[in-house]
Amino acid sequence: MILEMKVPSPGESINEVQIAQWLKKTGDYVFKDEEIVSVDSDKATLAISAEESGILETLANEGDTVEVGSVICKINTDAKAPEGTPKKEEPKVEAKKEEKKETVVVAADEKSHAKGTSSPVASKMMKENNISPNKVNGTGPGGKITKADVLAYLANGFSAESISGWGGTRDTTRQKMSMLRKKVAERLVSVKNETAMLTTFNEIDMGAMMDLRKQYKEIFEKKHGVGLGFMSFFTKAVTEALNQFPAVNAMIDGEEIVYHNYADIGIAVSAPKGLMVPVLRNAETMSLAEIEGGIKTLALKARDGKLSMDEMTGGTFTITNGGVFGSLMSTPIINPPQVAILGMHKIQERVMVINGEMKIRPMMYVALSYDHRIIDGKESVGFLVKVKEMLESPERMIFGGKNPNEVLLGL
Repeated sequence: MILEMKVPSPGESINEVQIAQWLKKTGDYVFKDEEIVSVDSDKATLAISAEESGILETLANEGDTVEVGSVICKINTDAKAPEGTPKKEEPKVEAKKEEKKETVVVAADEKSHAKGTSSPVASKMMKENNISPNKVNGTGPGGKITKADVLAYLANGFSAESISGWGGTRDTTRQKMSMLRKKVAERLVSVKNETAMLTTFNEIDMGAMMDLRKQYKEIFEKKHGVGLGFMSFFTKAVTEALNQFPAVNAMIDGEEIVYHNYADIGIAVSAPKGLMVPVLRNAETMSLAEIEGGIKTLALKARDGKLSMDEMTGGTFTITNGGVFGSLMSTPIINPPQVAILGMHKIQERVMVINGEMKIRPMMYVALSYDHRIIDGKESVGFLVKVKEMLESPERMIFGGKNPNEVLLGL
């Protein structure tokens, strides 16, 4: 029987996708539930698996744009696996050993159907770093190249020939923009054209936060099973400040302003396909440990291309951290239909005058880009100052940004 495989819908309002990479080619024998192709929509990457076992025939090329529901390949389910094709590997469950744990390394079968192929993430990394697949040792099922294999190759350092330069020719290369990149480009241009975007800046003394983190980092991780980073402090401070400046947490709908009585915080994370902004729902109700756990889960999904549409839509405010890439200062662009975004930056020691004395302090510039149509300068500056106060005195977060002594005195 010839089975026709159609493009499934990645989500509501998405009518077409782009063939990103065929993991199998025409004539290959594929197993049921084995990933055979990855496709890009304007919001995410989707891996499509074989519905049955058989011989594959592809009907679309990499880079082609196809409609959702269209047939992209066929599988001859009556075909037998060619001689030498290994059976689909099943997960092995090893008996527990009380005395000593041993690691068993299984060499990849030279005739394996997976040998030489790579996961979508691994392929992206090799392409970005100009690494030939035949230089990487695949340790995945059947010799498949995984992300860990590429990282291991990069960790071994550069080869002698790579030190001499990266080319020196006058050649050019053309590459079709992915649907995700095209959508991002459209959105960025529309933000510039359709909003009255301004940016206000401030700086934060990170000393108190760094001391608190250093003191409790190990205890925190042991108790909650997750590391203590700066992003959770920023997220908590932002949610408290949003409660006091609701316009920063709003959106424009026609001629109306919609105020949100909750804080769904988008956290910009770097992924193989580009920048993704998954959303933490009701972040205002979360503890620092819950925020850290939520961010870690979303970041791992973004890295593996497994974020769902629901996890990337509906945010009310966004935080982006250019500091992890070394940025000292920038003007982040609003993520519509939101009306504001907070940009974090690199922590740098600078000489500051404190009570008439010069001291070296770990400082970070922060930037708030906002839509001036509904957020006035007073509100934007007040919001950023409130975030600064809470981060420089973390105990204020417990009292909604107020000074604990003032709360005690009823002021």
